[in-house]
Order: sequence, then structure tokens, then C-alpha cells
Amino acid sequence: MSFPKKFVWGAASAAYQVEGASDEDGKEPSVWDMFCRKEGAVWSGQSGAVACDHYHRYQDDVGLMRGIGLQAYRFSISWPRVLPEGVGKVNARGLAFYDKLVDELLAANITPWVTLFHWDLPYSLHSRGAWLNPDSSDWFAEYTRAVVAKLSDRVQHWITLNEPQVFISLGYQDGRHAPGDKLPFKKLLRVGHNALLAHGKAAQVIRKHSTLRPQIGYAPFAVLSYPATNRAADIRAA
Repeated sequence: MSFPKKFVWGAASAAYQVEGASDEDGKEPSVWDMFCRKEGAVWSGQSGAVACDHYHRYQDDVGLMRGIGLQAYRFSISWPRVLPEGVGKVNARGLAFYDKLVDELLAANITPWVTLFHWDLPYSLHSRGAWLNPDSSDWFAEYTRAVVAKLSDRVQHWITLNEPQVFISLGYQDGRHAPGDKLPFKKLLRVGHNALLAHGKAAQVIRKHSTLRPQIGYAPFAVLSYPATNRAADIRAA
């Protein structure tokens, strides 16, 4: 088996899964912080409050990445670390962590790939209706603007949402993931609609305000089929 010459070897993580420091430097709770406090919601009552302690150990972690020859690192940014209330005032201390992480990666010749949302919605926005709120896509665009303003002079690769099918179905339909809701199908469609709007608005923000020329996408889930060409027959086959 061979890989294309332009294939990028890397690793990926999610903020809540690795950072820890769940209440440090001005960060406010996310839906995952609150979900993990529910009795019986998570196996053995575990949480990401400390996790891998990446927030304090990022330099050692980047050293490990360099040691195994990674070319890229896809990490997510904690929305409530950057905007503790979800909107409004930017938390400079929280954003500084990602600023330092990007510099550390580049010094190690590792390309940063930024995911803007890996399911850790600020709890303050959950209390305002979360993705059911028609303003949610604008909240996400505002957050995106803050991150782009800080990092786009060094970051070119942007992923808006990580696996929207997963956080919508497991978080808002089945209740097995944060925030643990079980919405009727009509409301679930509204969540999906607003999440897709958030992707589109974030992409517009990135294109308009990036210092470096960006590459933008989202992280899909499951098997996808793409047409080989734009011919109608190929589109139907896919």
C-alpha cells in the first residue's frame, strides 16, 4: 500500500479530551463540563477536568510529536476558554494558550490544523437555547472572528465543526453525549439547520479576515462518496 506524495501524517485531539485546566485562567464551563457532573451520565464519574493536562504540558507533548515525526497536529479550541460567556469579551489568557501552542508547533516544523468546534459548547449559550436558538450561528461566527484575528497569521488550515452528525444525534437526540438532550425530530432538524448555518458563516468569516490564504472544511463522520466528475451520472452514482 502506498500513500500520495502530498499525504500529511499527523495526529488529532479535542480540547475537552486532552487540555484539562477546566476552570483555569478565566475559562467557564462547557456543556461537557456540566454533563460529566450528572449522576450516572459518564462511566465511573470520569471527566476531562484534568485529562492529559495538555494545557500545562503542551511543550512536552509537542516534543513527543516531533520525536515521532508528525507533520501536522489537528487540535480543537475550547470556545468557553476563548469566550467564557460564549459571546462578548474575549478572554486573553485563554486565547494566549493557543497562541503559544501554535508557535511551539511551528518551531517543531509541525503544521497546525485548527478545529473550531469539537462539541464543547459554552454552557452559558446552552442556557440560552444552544443550537436551537436562531442566533447560534451568529454566536459561532463571532467566536470564529476572535480566533482568526489571533491565529490566522500562522494558521492556514481550518475545520469549522467536528462531526456534526455525531454531536447532534448523540447530544440532542439520544442524550448519550453532552448536553444529554432528547429532542423531538422537528427540533433536532432545527439544531442541524443552525449548525450548518454556523459552518457557512464561519467559513465566510475565515475567508474575509484571515491573514494567510485559508483552507477550510469540516470533519465528516462515516463513509462519504464523492463523484469522480461533475457529470450527472457520476453524481447519481455517488
